[in-house]
Amino acid sequence: MSIKVEHITKLYGTQKALDDVSFEVPGKQVVGFLGPNGAGKSTMMKIITCFIPQTSGLSSVSGFDVTEQSMEVRKRVGYLPEHNPLYLEMYVKEYLEFIAGIHHLNGSKQKRIAEMIEVTGLEVEQKKKIGTLSKGYRQRVGLAQAMIHNPEVLILDEPTSGLDPNQLSEIRTLIKNIGKEKTIILSTHIMQEVEAVCDRVIIINKGKIVADENTVLLQQQSSEGNFVLVEFDKGVSKDQLKKIQGVLDAESLTEKSWRLKTAAGADVRADVFNFAVQNQLAVLSMQKEEQRIENIFHQLTKEQKSR
Repeated sequence: MSIKVEHITKLYGTQKALDDVSFEVPGKQVVGFLGPNGAGKSTMMKIITCFIPQTSGLSSVSGFDVTEQSMEVRKRVGYLPEHNPLYLEMYVKEYLEFIAGIHHLNGSKQKRIAEMIEVTGLEVEQKKKIGTLSKGYRQRVGLAQAMIHNPEVLILDEPTSGLDPNQLSEIRTLIKNIGKEKTIILSTHIMQEVEAVCDRVIIINKGKIVADENTVLLQQQSSEGNFVLVEFDKGVSKDQLKKIQGVLDAESLTEKSWRLKTAAGADVRADVFNFAVQNQLAVLSMQKEEQRIENIFHQLTKEQKSR
């Protein structure tokens, strides 16, 4: 189930789309693959799925080399490209039968098609032409074709593009459940989606990996620090709060509520409570606020751009 990428470089003329990229994804993990437009995400996905060759380096899926054993890789990979190419004149079920035939499902074909129609919520639409479907339902057809041969690895490039809020929730739940049994690389611009479904985040910018970490640890280790939201029963000053050990800055939210910036990995809640006791204040509420993936993404890609 694993994906292994070793020192991959991809050149288009003199332009480096990927520059010495290396990472490894074990089985049963959902990895968010993030980056600005033009960072190299789709190029990396196309290399892993054997659509284009790398200029140098090695990549393998479940131990099979993407260059030397591409047919074995294709058997084990399900791929939903960013622009989701579909045969618009075909009916939904007809199209899935066609894809199942390509994968030689044979005897299990009808059962698997029925399963994918149910899993992706296409029951009502299965007898319609793909060209008449909304973008959201076309995405579901794309997901169904990517999963129909029960691949070990799923590569999903913007899989929730065009889905409404209800569909988003359903597809996110589906991806998270599939990730318990398969390896998934998920490219998206929706940061809440990463926080909701991904176990790990890889951020790429200008063809280079700038972050590769467990989702929770990445939030905790951000150089931007962490934050504590606190509300007292009386007003206090910013200067008073900045004297608390570990507090780097304080932002007033209301007269009595503050957002305290702390050093990365620091937990100042006990110190804030002691400060309140010493100043005869009551703490009405206090909670730790971790950095959001979106903030970390902007920080890393902005820093990289300025170098």
